[in-house]
Amino acid sequence: MVHIPSEPATSLPAPTTAPLPPAAPAQAPASQTLSRGIRILELLGDAREPLAIDEVARRLGVHRSVAYRLLRTLEDHGLVARTDAGRIELGARLAALAAGVAHDLQSEALPELTAVANDLGMTCFLAVLDRDECVTLVSVEPRHAVASVAQRPGSRHPVGIGAPGKAILCVLPRAQWPATIGAAVEAEVADATAAGFAVSHDEVIPHLHAVAVPLPLRGRAPAAIAVVSLADQRPPAELAARLRAAADAIRDALGG
Repeated sequence: MVHIPSEPATSLPAPTTAPLPPAAPAQAPASQTLSRGIRILELLGDAREPLAIDEVARRLGVHRSVAYRLLRTLEDHGLVARTDAGRIELGARLAALAAGVAHDLQSEALPELTAVANDLGMTCFLAVLDRDECVTLVSVEPRHAVASVAQRPGSRHPVGIGAPGKAILCVLPRAQWPATIGAAVEAEVADATAAGFAVSHDEVIPHLHAVAVPLPLRGRAPAAIAVVSLADQRPPAELAARLRAAADAIRDALGG
């Protein structure tokens, strides 16, 4: 038998590759369950009336069993409650949580809003900027008015609509405005800035008139205080002067 000598083994050079770029930090996935629970609270708040579980499920776009489990968890925390008919409404625990939002601002604003509401006989409220929306934080109706408008805390609308939103835009840098703000609203805000107050008619709610002044606050997103009514014959500048005095008092109480 003939033996053929084998060639000495040689090691192949390791392939050279360019170093990989550092991986981008992974974004933490959103919690679908938490998102759905929050969405239920928003649905109940917008509904203005208790909803059946089937209706919650339909609006949320989930099976009834999923909605039921979410509602049970929210109910355990006092965030929703059941009526005698078994329908779902927001729970009292939410009021306690809402009271903690900008607690010092609410505390200082409440007596001033109350005084304005009773002086003018109009509903007076404080609105704050929340991303691209204007949100009512606290509202006071006049004590002895024959008829007044209820402005529900938590109600929201795009910041480019209504007097409070435009008053907020007066003190918000243009670069921070929502991209949806058009030329017409920009012109209205320019007029409001020059006048020192903003007015609106039939914008957020049909037939309502509103006057608002900006409330810039150090270290916070800008806010506004406003009065709203079905009809008022007093000049807007007169109403704005009273609002401006209240805004100054709130800002001074909060240290500017």
